[in-house]
Amino acid sequence: MALQETAKSKIVYPESDGKPMADNTRQLEAIVYLFDNLSALFAEREDVFVAADLFWYPVEGHPEIRTAPDVMVVLGRPKGHRPSYKQWEEENIPPQVVFEVLSPSNRPSDLVEKYLFYQEHGVQEYYLYDPDRGILDGWVRKEGELKPVEQTNGWVSPLLGIRFTLEGEALVVYRPDGERFVSYAELRRRYEQAQREAEQERVRAEQAQREAEQERVRAEQAQREAEQERLRAEQAQREAERERLRAEQLAQRLRELGIDPNGVVE
Repeated sequence: MALQETAKSKIVYPESDGKPMADNTRQLEAIVYLFDNLSALFAEREDVFVAADLFWYPVEGHPEIRTAPDVMVVLGRPKGHRPSYKQWEEENIPPQVVFEVLSPSNRPSDLVEKYLFYQEHGVQEYYLYDPDRGILDGWVRKEGELKPVEQTNGWVSPLLGIRFTLEGEALVVYRPDGERFVSYAELRRRYEQAQREAEQERVRAEQAQREAEQERVRAEQAQREAEQERLRAEQAQREAERERLRAEQLAQRLRELGIDPNGVVE
C-alpha cells in the first residue's frame, strides 16, 4: 500500500503543454468573451468554478488522460486557483459544461477526440464555436449520451440558463436575466462613459451648489437691505413723531400765552 502511494506521489501531472491558448486573435477574443462573462455570471456563487485553457485530469494515476477545454464550468466546486483540475481531488465532479473555439489548426480528428473525451468523462453540455464561419454546434447529455442540439441559435443552456445567438458570424450570449454578454472592451467603454457622466454630474452639482450659495448670499444681502430700510423707516417715523410732539408743545405754549398758534403775526 505504501509503495502504491509513493508511486502515485511521483506521478507528474503537467500544467502546460507549451501550446498557446489561442492560434489567432479571433479565437482568443471568443475564449476571453466566454470566460470573462461566465466568471461574472457566477461571481456571487462560491460553488462554481470557471476556468480557461486549464488541464483537466479525470483519472488519478493517468496523466496521459487529459484535455484542456477552452472554457469550462464546474458546478459544485469552490472558486480558487488551481494548477490543473484533478477530478479525484474535486469530489470526483467533472466539468459539466465545456466550450471549444475552433482555430484553423484544428483537424477533424481533434474534434472527434474531444467529443469522445467529453462523452466518456461525464460532460453534460458541450459547445463548439467556429468564429471564422459563424457556426455554433452543441451537444447535451441525454440518456447517458451527448446528443446534438438541433437548433443552437436561440438555444438556452439547461445548466447555465444562458441563451446563445448568432449575429452574422459573431456569437452573442445572453444571461438568464436577458442582459447581453459584453466584451471587456465594451465593458471598459461603458465604465469610462459612466465615469465621464459621473464627472459631468459632479461638475453640474458643484455649479448648482455655487449658484445656490450665490443665491443665498443675494437673499441674505436683500434681507439685510430690507432690514436696513425697515430701520430707516422706523427712524424716520420716530423723527416725525418727535417733530409732531414738538409742534404740539409749541402750539400748547402759544395758547398758554394767548396766542393763536394758527394766527398770523403781522
